Formats: sequence, C-alpha cells, structure tokens
Amino acid sequence: MHFPVRAITLDLDDTLWPFAPIGARVEQVLHEWLLQHCPGTAQHFPIAAMRELRERVFIERPDLAHDFSQLRKLSLVRAMELSGDDPAHADAAFETFYAERNRVEFYPDSLAALERLAARVPLAAISNGNADLARVGVSAHFVFQLGAREHGTPKPAASIFHAACRQLELAPGDVLHVGDDIEMDVVGAHRAGLRSCWINREGARWPHADLRPDLEFTTLSALADWLDMAQQPELLSA
Repeated sequence: MHFPVRAITLDLDDTLWPFAPIGARVEQVLHEWLLQHCPGTAQHFPIAAMRELRERVFIERPDLAHDFSQLRKLSLVRAMELSGDDPAHADAAFETFYAERNRVEFYPDSLAALERLAARVPLAAISNGNADLARVGVSAHFVFQLGAREHGTPKPAASIFHAACRQLELAPGDVLHVGDDIEMDVVGAHRAGLRSCWINREGARWPHADLRPDLEFTTLSALADWLDMAQQPELLSA
C-alpha cells in the first residue's frame, strides 16, 4: 500500500527503545539513592512496597493519569512523609530517577531509521510517557515533542493527535502515526483520522476485525524502506 505521507508522528517507549529494562533499572537506582539520602524511606518502602504505594497514588489521582512525572513526585513525597524523612528530598530523588529514565538502549534499527525518516518528512513525537528527547539525545531528528503531560490528555484520545496535526499545519489524513501499542497508537490514530503504522516487533496477532493499521512492519528500518519507495514511485516499477 502506498499513499502520500507529509509528516510522521512517532511513539517513543517500546517503539524506539524497549521500556522494560528502563523500568527495572530506575527502581533500583532510585532505591539506592534513598538508601543513602533517605534511609527511613528506603527501609519502609523497598522496591516492591514503593511500587505498591505508587499504584495507590495513581488510583487516588485519576486527574493526573496523563502526568507520570507528577504522580512519581507525589509518590515520593508520600513515602517520605510516612517514613519520617523530609519530603523536601523528593525533587532530588525524582531527578535521580528521571536521569536514569532517559538513559535508553535503542532497538538496533532505531537510530539509522530515524535519520532516514527525518530526511524524508518532518517527525514529531507523541508519547504518554515522560521521556525527554533532548536528554535521550535524539531531539535533532524531531520538529517537536508532544507529551500527554503537556497536552493534558493521553493517547488514544483524538485530541492529542489533532493537536500534533495542528502544530504540523497538516490535515490528519496527511500524517502517519507510528507506534507499537495496538490501542493507544494504531486504534487511536485511526479513529482520529490519521494514517497508522503498527511496529509489531513481537509478531503479535492483530485483534480487531473492524479496522486494521494502514501499515505493519517488524522494524522501523522496514518503514524507512517503505517511505523511500513511496516517495520515489519510479522505484516501484523498476
């Protein structure tokens, strides 16, 4: 399938890099920081207990479901208060967490594919997570980053996709959204009127009978190959 693509919006976690290793690492790094600076909190809230507390705070504050950073900070404040440590340490603890959160290991194809895609069309990031492209080191490939925290509503809401299209000054049908998550990325983009590309690295089965992604690839490199062909139609008949 070939159709015009004037810009690409791109998911981040589990599309450009796997999130699971980050999630495991940040908890350990944060706990080690707490052991040194807030030992009471570290004792009362080892990793599993801190995770349970964070999940309780998430449930208590559905109004902040779009803002993982604020929820993490509130969890740290709560843990420190309950443990008798000074909650003023929460900002420094969060910064330790956040620095590690932005230390990512890209999928092997991601960086080269990003360069190829950005050379073809404008790229914008749309993410429910709280990665910072400048800290990650790839912001030069993107014209902007739109997070759920800044927008106020997470994917799959149509409004965040439409906000990105307005910033790109393009109609939704001219924009291809690329991501790994079936509901957040593919279904969300489809219902917002964008073209959709499912990066299906795990070989999962598509679950919906009423809609399908416009494109499906196992790597970003394959998407870059497709875009090269789509923008040079003479190659299709070569």
